[in-house]
Amino acid sequence: MKTTKFLIILSILIFTISARVSAQKTVTVDITKVTHTINRTISMNSKSQKPILHINSNPDAGFAIIKHPDFKTGEIEFEVKGEDVFQKSFVGFAFHIQNDSTYEAIYFRPFNFRSEDDLRKKHAVQYISLPVNDWPKLRESFPLKYEQPIGEDVDPSDWFKVRIKVETKMIRVYVNGSAKPCLEVAPLGNLNSGKIAFWVGNESAGDFRNLKISGN
Repeated sequence: MKTTKFLIILSILIFTISARVSAQKTVTVDITKVTHTINRTISMNSKSQKPILHINSNPDAGFAIIKHPDFKTGEIEFEVKGEDVFQKSFVGFAFHIQNDSTYEAIYFRPFNFRSEDDLRKKHAVQYISLPVNDWPKLRESFPLKYEQPIGEDVDPSDWFKVRIKVETKMIRVYVNGSAKPCLEVAPLGNLNSGKIAFWVGNESAGDFRNLKISGN
């Protein structure tokens, strides 16, 4: 009897672990399937080895919504290329999107990556949660808490890899395969599910490729 109970419990544990592993399977997302854009137009280079999505420059923030089930928690991986142009290169990823003004995002300021100004270098990667917690409020109220240096020597005009690990109580950001996060913050607001998108900031264009998602 004890052996039977043990086998039943073991079977349940194996099934539960298998289900969790399956749920966390990494999936390559087809970035050519954009449902719509907000405040931007896009172009696609599908002839390259990896399709590249280009988002044009425009005043204010904008994004390209990617066709994918609503994202809750898990990991978001992609490659991005901005420009070394002061105050005109803000590139990143938005998630938990409810509409064009309510979402969370992680974005980068490539023009700060190799700045000789130490303070600017500390403003390389940023977390925001709109509409309440945009970068000016966060910088004023919590200096260097929601923005950090990337900790890597990255060419501001070249491709770099990003991995965003989104958990219920913590968000971590990694660059170019580093084992150490360059940004680690507790999420703000109460957003926990929504659409995903490549994101660009004011007067910024960006190139994106190789999007992979794991989680639910």
